[in-house]
Amino acid sequence: MDTKLIEQGTSKIEWAKGHMPVLGEIRERFDKEKPLRGHIIGMALHVEAKTAALVETLVVGGAEVAITGCNPLSTQDDVALALNQQKNVECYAKHGCSTKEYYTAIDAVLDHNPDITIDDGADLIFKLHADRCELIPNIIGACEETTTGVRRLRAMQADGMLKFPVIAVNDARTKFLFDNRYGTGQSTLDGIVRTTNLLIAGKNVVIAGYGWCGRGVAMRARGHGANAIITEVDPIRALEARMDGYRVMTMREAAKLGDLFITTTGNKDVITKEHFRSMKNGVILANAGHFNVEINLDHLRKMAKNIREVRANIDEYDLGDKKLHLLAKGRLVNLATGNGHPIEVMDMSFSLQALCVRYIAEHASGMKNQVYDVPREIDEYVANLKLKSMQIEIDQMSAEQREYVSGWMHGT
Repeated sequence: MDTKLIEQGTSKIEWAKGHMPVLGEIRERFDKEKPLRGHIIGMALHVEAKTAALVETLVVGGAEVAITGCNPLSTQDDVALALNQQKNVECYAKHGCSTKEYYTAIDAVLDHNPDITIDDGADLIFKLHADRCELIPNIIGACEETTTGVRRLRAMQADGMLKFPVIAVNDARTKFLFDNRYGTGQSTLDGIVRTTNLLIAGKNVVIAGYGWCGRGVAMRARGHGANAIITEVDPIRALEARMDGYRVMTMREAAKLGDLFITTTGNKDVITKEHFRSMKNGVILANAGHFNVEINLDHLRKMAKNIREVRANIDEYDLGDKKLHLLAKGRLVNLATGNGHPIEVMDMSFSLQALCVRYIAEHASGMKNQVYDVPREIDEYVANLKLKSMQIEIDQMSAEQREYVSGWMHGT
């Protein structure tokens, strides 16, 4: 047992907890009320310090937790080791695991026969439906953390394949407005800068996708002094990006101009061989979407005459006439090369997770097999706790004002 690594992980967790006041207040409530007593929670999340703070909150609330990673490169081994020292926690995550090891760990979590699951990307839920159907009758509900996972689950619901209720935590306002935008924006640029040690200012930075993650990355890239270029498939988002002051064009056009490319779409084949052919020598390629499919790695490998690691987390693809540089194997650059979203942002996201798990524990009997939005009262409760922690007070509507905005009788 590596006691030094365990101590390091424990210190990281304590630092995170110290900057998560909302989750801290919820943890105190859970400690008193034990709302999760008797429940087994299976989790597939990025295993790092902020996630560990969520795990501890669930355990304090009375749950047993089995957890693994949701991305082969996002686990911090010291945190995983520290988690395994905690009572009622089993952690199976390992940094740099193979695809086979990744799914073996997911199976290990499911072997605990959880009745509630928490996912980031829906791999745990997919595994349950595809290969572990015998466990489904025990599942009372689940939570999903990210855009990509919610899309998969809504598709399952549309096909009539979803076998238990799921709360789309990602779609809460206190999640996507902050985690997706400010969290992804800051952590993506942080991961790229710490990996490359290159200047962002003055570069043409191409951001694929102008959803909330793309908005955040574009905002931070411009803040660094970059000339941000947006590519989109949605005409309304493209129009919004243009009116926000960005250049908007097709990836075919942008490929000729970009110095740094960042994908944030959640879709596959956003950058392919036709784009690689047009790119300049020395281009940096990074992905901030959940799965490593946005940059077509098969195309890149087949085009390369030689591939070598030139720096930690930077692979150089020599195409003969130019060299392209891929960060973090095309995996989530903010977690594979950095520490993920800032702690204060995840304070809200993981507070939502904890409260939604409690909601499932208390209301599952009345829920159908569908994707649910986070209840508005939970969303606003988290927002109010966050404002309180920041020592911010806001106005309250009077009864007359509430009647005015909810009625239809008032004209000019």
